[in-house]
Amino acid sequence: TQLKRTLEMGYKDPDAVRYYLGQVNEERKRFDDALTWYGEVAGGEQYVAAHARYAGILAKQGRLGDARAHLQQVAARDIQQRVQLTQAEAQLLRDAAAYREAFELLGHALEKTPNSPELLYDHAMAAEKVDRLDVLEANLRKLIEMRPTNAHAYNALGYTLADRNERLEEARGLIAKALELAPDDPFIMDSMGWVLYRMGNIKEGLDYLQRAYALRPDPEIAAHLGEVLWMQGRREEARKIWADSLKDHPRNEVLENTIKRLTKN
Repeated sequence: TQLKRTLEMGYKDPDAVRYYLGQVNEERKRFDDALTWYGEVAGGEQYVAAHARYAGILAKQGRLGDARAHLQQVAARDIQQRVQLTQAEAQLLRDAAAYREAFELLGHALEKTPNSPELLYDHAMAAEKVDRLDVLEANLRKLIEMRPTNAHAYNALGYTLADRNERLEEARGLIAKALELAPDDPFIMDSMGWVLYRMGNIKEGLDYLQRAYALRPDPEIAAHLGEVLWMQGRREEARKIWADSLKDHPRNEVLENTIKRLTKN
């Protein structure tokens, strides 16, 4: 068997081998074989990742209920693994656009583990999807208090305010703090560009967005950069950036909504 041959080659950790063989089969679209290998991972560093990938395959086959049931049945070795399994389940729900269920799932998990930085952050992001800005802000402020060097917490709160065109000066301060902590992060550069644009500082905002896009051609960064170029009358440049991004990310909600909103006339 593949496992026996690989073990004979000197690999001492059978669970790592099973996980690797699961990945190989998944990449080759041999999903039944991938499920077999992932399902046999019984421990080790790849334990949670293997079962998350197992559930991911089921979800892509339209079996979201089975995928969730699988993750709920996996025996967590400790609190951290339980948190990771919950995060994986919430991601499946987000991928299925079941935002309310993801929000509730993470909220229940947070009641049991109220000081988990990972759950605080993920629940905050889920709160944004169901228009609970109060929960988002409370979670992120708690996370900032617990982890004052967590750049993503400052950025997430600042970006959310900027995107909603609310408390822009405060948003800029939060994003500036995030940028101080992680100066080379393209997503934080994108947030700074976006808040500066919202505040009317288009030239400096455009500079941040172009730098962010050069580092990471992410669809949301493409949406923002295209919008600022569009509003400057540089419409062909905007269309090209959007078209390039759509090739790789045809179903990105932010990108699609931006293009529809600006080109509907």
